[in-house]
Amino acid sequence: MSEACNSCSAAGTCTGDSCSNEPKLTDAQKASHIDKIIAVMSGKGGVGKSSVTSMLAVSLMRQGYKVGILDADITGPSVPRIFGVTGRAGVSKTGILAPQSRDGIKLMSLNLMIETEDDPVILRGPLITQIVNQFYTEVVWGDLDYLLIDLPPGTGDVPITVFQSLPVDGVVMVTSPQSLANMVVRKAIKMVRNYKPPIYGLIENMAYVQCSDCNHRMEVFGKPQGKDEAGRTNIPFLGELPLDPTLAQLSDAGKVEDYQSPVFDQIAKRLAEEIKKHSGEKLA
Repeated sequence: MSEACNSCSAAGTCTGDSCSNEPKLTDAQKASHIDKIIAVMSGKGGVGKSSVTSMLAVSLMRQGYKVGILDADITGPSVPRIFGVTGRAGVSKTGILAPQSRDGIKLMSLNLMIETEDDPVILRGPLITQIVNQFYTEVVWGDLDYLLIDLPPGTGDVPITVFQSLPVDGVVMVTSPQSLANMVVRKAIKMVRNYKPPIYGLIENMAYVQCSDCNHRMEVFGKPQGKDEAGRTNIPFLGELPLDPTLAQLSDAGKVEDYQSPVFDQIAKRLAEEIKKHSGEKLA
């Protein structure tokens, strides 16, 4: 019995092997194989979630994985700029062709579908959620080990659509040291648990600034709380990230793939380990 049978009124009497309620795959979906879909979520804006998503993709790619990013922040897309990908996405008979970054990360964002990147996106909720669905069903993603979904802030239309309509394997939460950010991320954690995908872990962004001259650590947004927050909510703590001007400069220049960070690489390795644990795979 398929999952579609659970909500079907005829589930108790149907004897068929297939069901008309079962969603049909598009040509783009038939041409794609995505091993794991991971939603990156913060609940609150301003914690650097898109930067974290982008650098997770870069770090996973450096580990040898094939990676894509679905930019689900429809009204505030930033992923193409971070990677320096310009122009518009192509189209084939099979579906929309996801552009690739310099190092081969596949990207899909509304900014790759509009004339100029600073054109405003003025859409109501139903159209926004329709676009998010199309970015999954109509884009030719090809073979990917990981598709990261960069969710917009909040627990509204887009996260609901993603968790209800897409086969999300797990979630990564992003927060910052501020108590307000942690309060909002707890809301997001509770939302995710309503939809059942596992939470692979919590990343605390902008936890400190490291002086380039003397290596002094400055906690400009207060004492980091990520590890304690992860413990309170019973999810793994993947690590804390610095507020690094170099990352900001490279992202503005579209050269995020030039950024080198052993901290990011360690977090990406921990994430891959958590994914394997939930998949029942043996760790390398």
